[in-house]
Amino acid sequence: MPQFFMPSKNQMTPLARDYSEIARYLGYQKISVPDEQVSALIKTAADEMLEIIQPQSVYEDFDLSVEYDEEKGLGSVAFSDVKIESKDLARNLRECSKVVLFASTLGAQCDQLIRRAQVKNQVKAAVFQATGAMYIEKCVDLLNEKIKEETAALGKSTRPRFSPGYGDLSLQVQKSFFRLLPCQRIGLTLMDTLIMSPEKSVTAFIGII
Repeated sequence: MPQFFMPSKNQMTPLARDYSEIARYLGYQKISVPDEQVSALIKTAADEMLEIIQPQSVYEDFDLSVEYDEEKGLGSVAFSDVKIESKDLARNLRECSKVVLFASTLGAQCDQLIRRAQVKNQVKAAVFQATGAMYIEKCVDLLNEKIKEETAALGKSTRPRFSPGYGDLSLQVQKSFFRLLPCQRIGLTLMDTLIMSPEKSVTAFIGII
């Protein structure tokens, strides 16, 4: 049975303060920090985007079987009616008896904000791109923590999340997410190019031990 998660404003507001993460997405490192003008733009972008994003997630767990041979470098996982050949995913999910599939998005308003900025101000558009990347990761962190707490209540634990496109896991796997989860109910679609719309969205597996 799919579950839905929509963080409240109180949960989201503290995330606006992670300006250092936005700077990291912009390419700044600890030894190279944004100047005063860029720092001000980062703060403004974080506040503006926080006002319009509508983070939503859908997730569901499935019984899982894993085959993994480290010496041969082979692996596969199977759940529902899906079988995936991927040694990296199998390594991540080894010892797991269940797997959670989830999809999360910031909503179409985030993409619209970025597109409008691209027409008027390329620098601000770049900052909005970085800000969106920060927010979707933070939203996924909130969902991850929720799943972790639900799993712990059952006396089990979780593995680090693993997304299509990581390692040898093909983006073709996205099709299974969109077939098994009601992603359309959170306004999320998959294009023929395997890119998600809205763009600031994430899918991933979380193994349950």
